[in-house]
Amino acid sequence: MIDKNSLAYRVTRNGETEPPFSGEYNNNKKKGTYFCINCNSPLFSSKQKFDSRSGWPSFFDAIDKKLVKEIEDNSYGMKRIEVKCAKCDSHLGHVFPDGPKPTGLRYCINSVSLKFKENT
Repeated sequence: MIDKNSLAYRVTRNGETEPPFSGEYNNNKKKGTYFCINCNSPLFSSKQKFDSRSGWPSFFDAIDKKLVKEIEDNSYGMKRIEVKCAKCDSHLGHVFPDGPKPTGLRYCINSVSLKFKENT
């Protein structure tokens, strides 16, 4: 069994990636907001979530572009854009230009980098 706290640390602080289809929010269909696990900044809304079939929670946009920062990532011989929390610099995942309208973006985010609060 994966030690979630340890994995969350390795993902958010060392830039690792949780295994696909393992995260608790991949199939979450509840309405609410996804916050940074480390600083509690609101990052993504369930209204922006979609099923990308990638194995990670995917969003077509952030709640506010000022709350996330995007950094060129050329690791592992790939050209990608890393997504980090703008407030605490936690690694969240990557953004790709293959998402749905209206943005055409797919923010592919590790579940362990998020905490979810359901709308009541």
